[in-house]
Amino acid sequence: MDAGRLLPLALLVGMGGAVAYLAGAMGLNRTRRLRRVGVPVQALVRYRPADAGDRTGAGRPLLQFVTVDDAVMEVSSPVPAGRAQPLADGGQVWISYDPAAPREIAVRGRERVWLDGAFIVLGAVAVFLSLALFLLAV
Repeated sequence: MDAGRLLPLALLVGMGGAVAYLAGAMGLNRTRRLRRVGVPVQALVRYRPADAGDRTGAGRPLLQFVTVDDAVMEVSSPVPAGRAQPLADGGQVWISYDPAAPREIAVRGRERVWLDGAFIVLGAVAVFLSLALFLLAV
């Protein structure tokens, strides 16, 4: 391949890798912050009427909880229900919420830190691949 084709490819791979790396880092930072400053409460799992027939599929239920200020919050779950860990309608789950922004929650035990880590690793690999492509082009 000639340099005229490698440079745009290196730029595209590098930008994609940087975006993936930043997405993973921001997700991991958010999870750590919610573990550190989040207020743990139990939330009620509620499905929308349209989702009533699919309680164990990939739908995301609403989580209803009461903050320390006695405000009732209803937030869409950040994680989907699955076969291994179903979110049954009417069931209870533990969540952590940010007292400064109560709509920002994490379902305890389902944070998916591995997914954020995978984004970080794959993003870093893509950035290094883009640097290698760039060095081959010049």
